[in-house]
Amino acid sequence: MGTPVPVCRRCFIQAAEATFVSLEAELEQARGLEVAALADAIEQIGFECTQCGACCTGEEDSEHTATVFPGEVRTIDAAWAEVARPMPYGLADAEDSSETFEWALQTDACGDCMFYESRDKNNEGENEGGRCGIYGDRPLICQTYPFSAVLDAASTNSDTTDDTAGQATAGVVETVGPVNA
Repeated sequence: MGTPVPVCRRCFIQAAEATFVSLEAELEQARGLEVAALADAIEQIGFECTQCGACCTGEEDSEHTATVFPGEVRTIDAAWAEVARPMPYGLADAEDSSETFEWALQTDACGDCMFYESRDKNNEGENEGGRCGIYGDRPLICQTYPFSAVLDAASTNSDTTDDTAGQATAGVVETVGPVNA
């Protein structure tokens, strides 16, 4: 644990206010989404679970990260620490007493979601997919995979393009491009 860096009260307040304004702007943008237009676009694209495991498994160098809300943990009906962990982003340099307002599903030793039940490996040793052990009660982020809403077209989502700057978009993970709202 390192020595705390003193922060002046004015600087702290300015940073907090800037963060708050940014969050308020994102919230207003989210409220402005045309849900019917997004739903129509998603229906047109179509998606059906193929039990490939892509939404449940981690990458080679990083673990699976799926946001989970307190109500979803209660629906899963398991002990909190067994289901959720603090969202890992931004906590690397934090002290032990850090706070978080965002939670992710727990992962196993391989970095996969703790509820992922893999199938046997094929002849090449590759995973043949699998299924969610809590499919009926899976969190919202899992229910909407492979679709994602992006409120800031300048973000790092690979689905956004220059012609969507300043618009809310819905992207499809690693497939079709953005859907404008």
